[in-house]
Amino acid sequence: MRTVLPVLLLNLTFVWFSSVAHCQVVSKDISFASPPIENNLLDIYSPKDAKELPVVFWIHGGGWQAGDKADVELKPAWFNAQGCVFVSTNYRLLPKVDMKTLIEDVARSLGWVHKNIGQYGGDSKQIFVMGHSAGAQLAAILCTDQRYVGVHGVPFSSLRGCVPVDGDTFDIPAIIEVAETRARVHQLPQATFGHRQKFGNDPAKHLDFSTVSHIASNKNIPPFLTLHVAGHPDTTAQAKRLDAVLKQHGIASTLFGGVRTDHSRLNDDIGKPNDPGTEAILKFITRK
Repeated sequence: MRTVLPVLLLNLTFVWFSSVAHCQVVSKDISFASPPIENNLLDIYSPKDAKELPVVFWIHGGGWQAGDKADVELKPAWFNAQGCVFVSTNYRLLPKVDMKTLIEDVARSLGWVHKNIGQYGGDSKQIFVMGHSAGAQLAAILCTDQRYVGVHGVPFSSLRGCVPVDGDTFDIPAIIEVAETRARVHQLPQATFGHRQKFGNDPAKHLDFSTVSHIASNKNIPPFLTLHVAGHPDTTAQAKRLDAVLKQHGIASTLFGGVRTDHSRLNDDIGKPNDPGTEAILKFITRK
């Protein structure tokens, strides 16, 4: 009996995801730039016969240097099963482009989605912006710094929520100071291409790329659900810093600290049955 139950559960999960896949319409490698730009492509996963459904706009991680829109694990099927259209975007990467250009790519993608998602069954006025790791920073900056999405016709009023997953760069000067102090006191070499360099090696740029620099009242900044690994000092500190500044300005903010998990698993487990992070996201996207 001990071996039958896990196999049974596995089979049930497989059947559930298979049935969702059969009811799913997938459109891949859509160019969101005109004229086309390298790596400015996105994938859309829609429930069959979708109409005016909420949209999840997903930004992959990878240290701004790696990763791909295909790295979505169970997310498309799970979000489709919750009645959402799921979009996963690519963007150009460091060091081929600088950070500002990289963020502008993701903003362009969101602008395309806002303009065109109705053709795929989504509602342009109900967009959730989410991302993991580097994607968490990108999601958060798009939802707080109107300059990026505003030029593409995306008002903050169209964004229903932001879900950054285990990011460590909402306050970039703080994480630079922590990382460099840690290396110095332990007599370790400093990073040659760490956060200082990735964000432009300029204190003014470090502030400008920090989400906390752009949080203010009366901007229509959407509610936040910030997931982090509870046992990780850097992502926990950054999540708490983001949460505190949001609340200081009267913006709805919820923290979720994942236990018995790590940086990759917190992301990869989204969509799994009985996963606490998944349950937190479900509660967030279905709130009234």
